[in-house]
Amino acid sequence: MTSLQGRHALVTGGGTGIGLAIARALADEGAQVTITGRRREVLEQVSGAGLHGMVMDVRDEAGVDDTIARAMEARGPIQICVANAGIAEGRALHKTSLEFWRNMMATNLDGAFLTIRACLPGMLQTDWGRVITVASIAGLRGLKGAACYSATKHGLVGLTRSLAEDFLGTPYTFNALCPGYVDTPIVARNTESIAARAGISPKDALALMVEANRHKRLIAPEEVAAAALWLVRPGSESINGQCIEIAGGQV
Repeated sequence: MTSLQGRHALVTGGGTGIGLAIARALADEGAQVTITGRRREVLEQVSGAGLHGMVMDVRDEAGVDDTIARAMEARGPIQICVANAGIAEGRALHKTSLEFWRNMMATNLDGAFLTIRACLPGMLQTDWGRVITVASIAGLRGLKGAACYSATKHGLVGLTRSLAEDFLGTPYTFNALCPGYVDTPIVARNTESIAARAGISPKDALALMVEANRHKRLIAPEEVAAAALWLVRPGSESINGQCIEIAGGQV
C-alpha cells in the first residue's frame, strides 16, 4: 500500500505549474487529489489518474466553501491541504493601484485563508492532517520591485507559522514552501513583463531570474513537489511551522 492510500488531498491552483506537480506527486502516492482552478478547460486536460478537477476561484468566499464541501462529500475529509493558488507580478509601489493591490491580496493571502479555513473542520475530525502553503523566497525577504507580491507572501508565512503554534502537540502540521524562481508559465509571463518594464530583451529578463537563484538555474516544479511529499510522508511529524527554502542556497 502506498503511503497516502485513503487520504484526500486538495491542491488549489492545481492545473498547472507547481500545483500540478504537487498534485501528481500526491496521486502517485495513492491520494485522491482534488485540484482547483478558475479555468475548466485546463483542469479537464489534466484530470484523471487520481486527480479530480473542480472549478474554484479562491477569491470567492462562498465559492470556496461550496466547492470544498462538495469535494469532501465526494471524497471524504481533506487531510492534506495545499494552498498553492497565487499570482506573481512585480510593480513599483508608486505605480501600484489599489485594484492591483487588492486583487493580489485576495488571491495570494485571502485565498489561502479561505481555503485552509474551509478544510480545517473536516481535517480536525480525523487523526492526522497536513497543511502546506506555497509561499516564496519573497516571503522571507523583500523582493525588489515587487512590494505587493512580497507583502502577500510575508503574510502567508505569518499565517502558516501562527497556525502551527495554534496546533502544537496535535497530529496536524503547518509548513510553508518558499521556492525561488521556478520553471513554470508564471516565469514565462514574467519574462515578457520584466523585459517590457526594463526595456531589455526577454533573454536578458530571463537571465535576471536565473541569476537570482543561488545555484544559477530555474527550479523544476518537481523539486518543489518533492519537498511537499516529504512533509506528508511518515517521519515528518516534527516538521512544523517551518519555511522551507527551495532556492539553490541560503536566501
